[in-house]
Amino acid sequence: MMATVLQQILNCAYYGLVKRAYLESKVVELMALLLEQETVIRQGGQKKISLKSEQIERIHYAREILLRDLSNPPSLLELAHQVGLNEFMLKQGFRQMFDNTVFGELRSHRLEIAQQLLAEQETSVAEVAHLVGYACVRSFAKTFKRKFGLGPKAYQKACR
Repeated sequence: MMATVLQQILNCAYYGLVKRAYLESKVVELMALLLEQETVIRQGGQKKISLKSEQIERIHYAREILLRDLSNPPSLLELAHQVGLNEFMLKQGFRQMFDNTVFGELRSHRLEIAQQLLAEQETSVAEVAHLVGYACVRSFAKTFKRKFGLGPKAYQKACR
């Protein structure tokens, strides 16, 4: 599309004020195409899909199911089947509605719960990791530190 507009600029047959107005309009058109391309790139190469109200409800329900059991979440395929959507629609809708991937949302929720538990209770880091669904304490600690800037033990001490 941009190549077509550039070709139209190069082959402009107008003169004077008409040429100037034509070229200005083509520059604006090019700017719009560049902005559209930048938007697509920032969205991970995906154009926004329009969601129907029923699909929106199903995606909200999928989030509820996903966050219900942090230690044993369903697979993407299972989740899609449970809410009656295909995987593509679930993934794209999730990203569009929550600005996160399906399992990115799960990870964020796990870490928020872990943060609360570490701040409010006398629970060991290993117990918290297990409660929020991490089998490996080391993986939990690394992920927690990446998100909050402090390891879970340091965070727990800072809250006391």
